[in-house]
Amino acid sequence: MSETEPLVLASEAGAVARLALNRPRAGNSLSMALVEALRAELARLERRDDIKVIILSGMGGRIFSAGHDLNEFAGQDDTEFLARDFAGITALMQAVIAQPQIIIAKVEGVATAAGLELMLACDLALASSNARFAVPGVNIGFWCHTPQVMLSRAVARKQAFEMLATARLYPSSHALAIGLVNAVHPPETLDRAVEDMANAIASRAGSVLRRGKRAFYRQIEQPLAAAYDMARSEALDNILDPDAQEGIAAFLEKRDPNWHS
Repeated sequence: MSETEPLVLASEAGAVARLALNRPRAGNSLSMALVEALRAELARLERRDDIKVIILSGMGGRIFSAGHDLNEFAGQDDTEFLARDFAGITALMQAVIAQPQIIIAKVEGVATAAGLELMLACDLALASSNARFAVPGVNIGFWCHTPQVMLSRAVARKQAFEMLATARLYPSSHALAIGLVNAVHPPETLDRAVEDMANAIASRAGSVLRRGKRAFYRQIEQPLAAAYDMARSEALDNILDPDAQEGIAAFLEKRDPNWHS
């Protein structure tokens, strides 16, 4: 990659956008500049109602993302700089969750530390059978503090703690077994599997996808009664949406729906 190439490669096909981390020689590590570039791309797409799905990947095929760029930490004792770095990372993860489009992580190679965190912040994750996963901070004397936030919400508590405390590099089969990823595919069929999932989701009404993603993350951390209160309110609003009315009519009339969005 030359210095003139963008840190995030962006492309579109119909209702599906692709964003690719473009630092393959640096393991697609999340430098402050790359984090800023990715947040800018997400902000740009946020306003696009015609885009329903985003596929996030890492260039090079060898590493999805190795996490923080440790070169920016080496010898660094400027607490203001370090605070900006961690603020940027945590803001990125929250932006991914808040993004109105459904985000699918396509994981080839290794996803570690904040790179694993980024994958987990995505709504869905499909991995190659040669992918590997770890939160190896303890190997360098640093607990993976921010990655544990998403990790502990994605898998069972003891599975998360084992990954954090042992720093082991786990195969894709283990990632699938504990729920880190949705599916594992041979390298030669991963692209097709991701495309099929993206296109299937993109064939649904955009208003429903945006509403559904927002409601999912709002309810998931609430107590049961509060979650049902919120779900009841969302359901009432949703059933009155023109897309819901069209979907119900199409089902009853045994025809394909003509979505408004």
